[in-house]
Amino acid sequence: MAFSTLSNWDTTEWTDEMEALARDKFVPMIMSVGAQSVQMVRTGDLSFSVLTTYADEAACATAQAKIAEIRAQAKSDLPMTMRGVDQGPVIASA
Repeated sequence: MAFSTLSNWDTTEWTDEMEALARDKFVPMIMSVGAQSVQMVRTGDLSFSVLTTYADEAACATAQAKIAEIRAQAKSDLPMTMRGVDQGPVIASA
């Protein structure tokens, strides 16, 4: 069963360059540690969420050390903070 994480972030500014960095650097990094998909969703003027889906809970657990490193790098490269993370099995999708 697929398994997803949802991290929620706040930033102090929003620029096209930041979006490009997210798309061109961080999404590929997340994919490289075993994610099946990554969606970064702007949820407000200065907030966004990252929905990452893995094949199963074991794949997610295996990726978490590297994901922590990626999150730390994102926080050092960009003016943002993580509000929190939720995770769980995917019970329905289309």
